[in-house]
Amino acid sequence: MLHRRLVTFRHAVGSSLSLVRCSSGGQYKDVQLPDYNTSVEVDSHRLSRPQKPPPTLQWEGLKDLEERTKGSLIPETLKEMEEDENFKLTAAKLKEMGQKKMTREERKRRQRALSNLDIPNFETFWKVKRAENVEGVETKIENSLRKKTVEILQANIGLYCNQACNHCFVESSPKRKEMMLQQTAERCLLILQNSPSIHTLDLTGGAPELCDQFRFLVRGAKELGKKIIVRSNLTSHLEPGQEDTAEFMRDHAVNVVASLPCYTAKNVNMQRGKGVFDRSIQALRKFNSLGYAEESSGLKLDLVYNPLGAFLPPPQGQLAEKYREELWNYFGIQFNELFTITNMPIKRFADFLYRRNELESYMELLVRNFNIHTVDNIMCRNLMNVNWNGKIYDCDFNQQLEMEIKKNDSQDPMTVYEISSAKEMEGMHIQTDSHCFGCTAGMGSS
Repeated sequence: MLHRRLVTFRHAVGSSLSLVRCSSGGQYKDVQLPDYNTSVEVDSHRLSRPQKPPPTLQWEGLKDLEERTKGSLIPETLKEMEEDENFKLTAAKLKEMGQKKMTREERKRRQRALSNLDIPNFETFWKVKRAENVEGVETKIENSLRKKTVEILQANIGLYCNQACNHCFVESSPKRKEMMLQQTAERCLLILQNSPSIHTLDLTGGAPELCDQFRFLVRGAKELGKKIIVRSNLTSHLEPGQEDTAEFMRDHAVNVVASLPCYTAKNVNMQRGKGVFDRSIQALRKFNSLGYAEESSGLKLDLVYNPLGAFLPPPQGQLAEKYREELWNYFGIQFNELFTITNMPIKRFADFLYRRNELESYMELLVRNFNIHTVDNIMCRNLMNVNWNGKIYDCDFNQQLEMEIKKNDSQDPMTVYEISSAKEMEGMHIQTDSHCFGCTAGMGSS
């Protein structure tokens, strides 16, 4: 029998060592081995799935991508708007009724749906739930929702967009020409300057990058030391004339929050239009090439998911991991965070639900999943929203429903020309309606 020499060593990472007995020269001696700890419950042993090999630069999803994304998306968007039956129905109705009447009719439909379900208005419903004294919920708040300290100025700087998504609550498209003027943008910067509590300028649209005052506002907010968020559809960066927009955003440390409702072409194009997925991937890769989503760069690239239909989004953390896996393995794309947003039952999505006879069941879904814990930190409580013509709202959803904040309890809308600081908005009553169930369902959408 061969004699074996025992070697004593200390395990490098400090793991606990298992004591075993081995034979050496006919003698049994105790020996410590670092990984001799397999369970005796052998019936429970399972093989893990083999790990995928690390991706290389030969990602299958990139084949001919550059060729497929040349030129403007706008002609394709306009063509789809002319051919799509839903767009044609909405356009005809808009011509017949006008925007205000259509908005009122939509509101009545939501109210009717809640009435059929024997559900009160949002504020009454919230008060009832608050009175149930749920653990961890503040019960000593005002009798109505009111503004806290305003920390974010969100500006919708225009409704012009190179896309016409079927879920868009702003109803943006290449046909919309409304855009913020410089004098209104200057007033927004003045409010930023006079409001130490505001740490973030949040730019949205439309496609904000395609709007006239985009760079003026980004430069101004950067000079004031504010954080800047841009809500991007991604494809705008591939439009002619936008070749250096991503570099401009990098140079001003803009946080990109990008819409990407799926990691597959079929679902994205179904919701947002033909060719949108390819262009979104191309734009994401450009942001990555500029350092976005790299840990050491400080440049944030976040993604936003919203469902295709009348259902709630999946758990945010689990979905983020799935996105990470798919986008990296097929396209070599990295991002920081993924946010899930519930579709709001307003504008195009409300029309979608109504035509499918799903509005009432969707409202019931939102109410059934009401989460009282979302109310304290709902975005309207610490945000002021400004539209392209300077009117002030509690949030972007209220803006699209024309629920303006009134000045001094009058019927006149408050604008950026009436206030000089966000301090003046603290404690103001927040206007709510049936659509607010969307922001308070599940894990919230703020």
